[in-house]
Amino acid sequence: MATIPWLVDVLRGAGVQVVVEGDWLNRMRPGDFNPIGVLWHHTAATSSATNPHPALNVCINGRSDLPGPLCQALVDYHGVFHVISAGRCNHAGVSGGSGPIPAGDGNTLMIGWEIDYNGVSQQMTAAQYNASIAATAAVLKRLGRDSSYARGHRETSTTGKIDPSFIDLNKMRSDVAAKMAGGTTWSSVVDNSTAGRFTASSSWGTSTYSTQRYGVDYRFADPVAASDAAWYKFNVPATANYRVDAWWPANAGYNAAAPYIISTTTGNRTVIVDQRATGGQWRTLGTFTLPAGDANRVAVSRWSSASGLVIADAVRLTRV
Repeated sequence: MATIPWLVDVLRGAGVQVVVEGDWLNRMRPGDFNPIGVLWHHTAATSSATNPHPALNVCINGRSDLPGPLCQALVDYHGVFHVISAGRCNHAGVSGGSGPIPAGDGNTLMIGWEIDYNGVSQQMTAAQYNASIAATAAVLKRLGRDSSYARGHRETSTTGKIDPSFIDLNKMRSDVAAKMAGGTTWSSVVDNSTAGRFTASSSWGTSTYSTQRYGVDYRFADPVAASDAAWYKFNVPATANYRVDAWWPANAGYNAAAPYIISTTTGNRTVIVDQRATGGQWRTLGTFTLPAGDANRVAVSRWSSASGLVIADAVRLTRV
C-alpha cells in the first residue's frame, strides 16, 4: 500500500499552516491507497473563531459506525491544516465517477480534506477556502495532475452527499488552476475604516460592541424609509464578473432584511440579508458584472421593512 509521507512538506512549501496530529505517518486504514486526486468535504460541525476544529477528534478516531481516520487532513476555521494521515482513510466511500476520477473505491483514489464547517447555516471561511486552494494546488502538482482532479464529495458520491455546500466547485477548480499556473486572482476588501473608500452620513454611528466585527469597529443606523446608503468604493481593474462578499457582526437586535446594493453594468441590483445571523464571516451576495473604474460599487441601505439596526462593516470583491 502506498502512502504520502511528503504531504506535510508539500503543504508547508505552499505556505499552508500545518499542525501534525500525532503519529500521522502510521495512522491509516488497511487497503490500497494510490491517490490520483483530491476530494473536498465539509464536516457538518459548527466551527468558530473560538472553537476552530470541533470535528478533529472524530476525524482522527472515527465514529461507532465508521472507524478513523476519516481524512488525510482537517481544515480548521482559521485555515490551518491538521494533518491526520499519510495513508488510506475512510472519507470517500464508493466513487460514482466525476470528471477524470473514475468509478471505484474513492478511498483508494483520492486524498481527502475535511473542511470544518456545518454546511447548513455556515459556509467555509475565507481562510479555509484560500488554504484549501493552496493545498490542493500543491498536492495535485506533486501527483502530476491538473485541477480537474479536484472534486467535491457531492460530485463523486453514490449516496446523495451534499458536501462541500455553499461553494461553486467549478469556480474552486478554476482558482486551483490559477494557483497551479502561478497566477493570482484580483481581490479587494473595503472596511468601514478604510481611508477614502467608505462614506456614510452622520446618521450612521460607530460601534465596537460585537467581537464578530471585521477590523476595529463597524457602523450602524436605524432603518428609515429613505436610502441614506453607506457606500464602499473599489478600483475595479476591468469590466468582468466579480463575486461580492459581505461581512457583518450578527446580533438578535440587528436587521432581518438589510439591503445591499450592487452597482453593476446593467444598473443597481439589491440583495437582502438577515444580519441577525451568520455573522463574523464572509457571506456571498452573488456574482455580478461590474464596470471597470474607481467608483462606489456596493452600498448598505437603511431603507428596510424590518426593525433592528442596519449594519455596515466590510465588503470584498473577487474577480471570477
